Amino acid sequence: MSTVMICDDQELVRVGLRMIVDSQPDLEVVAEAADGAEAVALSREWRPDLVLMDVRMPVLDGVAATERICAELPDTAVLVITTFDLDEYAYSALRAGASGFLVKDAPSDEMLVAIRGVLRGDAMVSPSVTKRLLERYLTDHAVPGGEVRLSTLTEREKDVLGLIARGLSNTEVARQLFIGETTVKTHVGRILGKLGLRDRVHAVVFAYESGLVRPGG
Repeated sequence: MSTVMICDDQELVRVGLRMIVDSQPDLEVVAEAADGAEAVALSREWRPDLVLMDVRMPVLDGVAATERICAELPDTAVLVITTFDLDEYAYSALRAGASGFLVKDAPSDEMLVAIRGVLRGDAMVSPSVTKRLLERYLTDHAVPGGEVRLSTLTEREKDVLGLIARGLSNTEVARQLFIGETTVKTHVGRILGKLGLRDRVHAVVFAYESGLVRPGG
């Protein structure tokens, strides 16, 4: 049984999300929060497997709450709920440590796919959407020591990271580099380990912020 916490300042939204989550035999809502500060406090208390986090909230917004939760509770994943996908809040939430985001009006089956995906450790936002977000909102957010961290990667790992950052799937990367898909997965795992990144989405963010990939390039 995976535990979920819901954080949204609108009670009707929380009720709707709870109904979707609690309808599943493998998921359980253990807490609800109405603002970011309460979300941080309840996350410390309950240590849920996943937090469904709204971004626009009083007291402490969802981006700041996400950053605190991801920093303090590495075993708790955050899935951000936003109004539309190309949203600066969504970009900021990814930089803060979120493993993906959902659009609020997504069908319930899509929500459940995303929830289970993040619980498995997948990053539930397509690389192509991440790429569009980064190209729209990336300015001068350089990663401290980004070049040094990049130097820990082999040339092939840099090739894989660059292609992932451009929105290619593992299958497409394998085809372009003339290697097996299993080999691509192995490279991705090594990239995440060497760079100390949570998941694939954060690898894409790092690729842009370190200068390996340029917006529009």
